[in-house]
Amino acid sequence: MPEPLIPATVAFRPNGSPYSPLYGDIYHSVVGSVAQAQYVFLQGNGLPERWQRRPDFTVLETGFGMGINFLTTWAAWRADPSRSDRLHFVSVEKHPFCASDLRLTHAATIDDAAVAALSPTLADAWPDLTPGIHTLAFDDTRVTLTLIFGDAVSVLPTLQLRTDAFYLDGFAPARNPELWTPALFESLGRLASEGATFSTYTSAGEVKRALLHAGFEYKKVPGFGWKRAMLIGQYLPQ
Repeated sequence: MPEPLIPATVAFRPNGSPYSPLYGDIYHSVVGSVAQAQYVFLQGNGLPERWQRRPDFTVLETGFGMGINFLTTWAAWRADPSRSDRLHFVSVEKHPFCASDLRLTHAATIDDAAVAALSPTLADAWPDLTPGIHTLAFDDTRVTLTLIFGDAVSVLPTLQLRTDAFYLDGFAPARNPELWTPALFESLGRLASEGATFSTYTSAGEVKRALLHAGFEYKKVPGFGWKRAMLIGQYLPQ
């Protein structure tokens, strides 16, 4: 029987950044949540170009958090006339927000009109906080959000899907080490489609080593905001 979920707690630092008291880390840079999602995860994975004129495209995220990456990806997909026919976004979250706190954090932090417009739709569809898989459909089922409330370490080995882009978005490796291990990246490699890419805000040495061990090749590129560097790359097993 799965363990009961411990929901996320809403908290803000004096500069307005939402953070997790449980992990002692921020959910996004003070420079901006949507801008960070656009730079780190969409641009880092070559989107929207890589999904264009395809029948479907799948993103797998290792930490849903406030859902900004999903909303930003959905908004970009909507705005792209050459978008894929379908977008499937799969995200694992061990400590999900409740719907009311999701609304609160979005109202306090989203500064992009197109992304903000989608926030109430997500909050209205938000499931009860019970462990397991919750499938939400939007835009006449062309966009599917599969939320998995549980521990990624145990969830990822059970999944059956082919992933085109990985959003590696757990809290910092020093605060949330279980999301950055070779074993976890091996689970992701098993789910990777041909040409699958990844991006992540971090550039920590242990993450680089774990990625290489699991068959991912990385490149260090300039980070977002005040972050000096981040990692992007592909799954290219030998």
